[in-house]
Amino acid sequence: MDISQYGLMQTIARRLDWAGERQSVLAQNIANADTPAYRAMDVEAFATVMARAASSGPLVPASTHAGHLAGRGADMDTRIQAMMDTPEISPSGNNVSLEQQLMELTDTAAQHRLALDLFRRHTAMMRIAIGRGGGG
Repeated sequence: MDISQYGLMQTIARRLDWAGERQSVLAQNIANADTPAYRAMDVEAFATVMARAASSGPLVPASTHAGHLAGRGADMDTRIQAMMDTPEISPSGNNVSLEQQLMELTDTAAQHRLALDLFRRHTAMMRIAIGRGGGG
């Protein structure tokens, strides 16, 4: 029995992938806070990613190595885009606001913790069910 085939577990995995991608993009923004003409980027909202995955039907992740297992479920097609709510632009043309980036990172970390907590609770429930169901 592969628990990754359950819808809830697939959604949690996608949420964790999305949060990791977003954290990487936000960290890149912070690293380029002093780069002239740099434009802050962000990933699109998780709800948009999920809506697109649902509308395109089930996708299978690409296997890029012979040792990879055949996957099931939708691929994470997270698109990076320019930040829509950017503060004023500095004289160098850079629009990165460290305060805004840190707030976005904090929000992303909270969403990541929520997804991990859901995963832990769901697996704990399954362990209880399996333990009680198998021992009689």
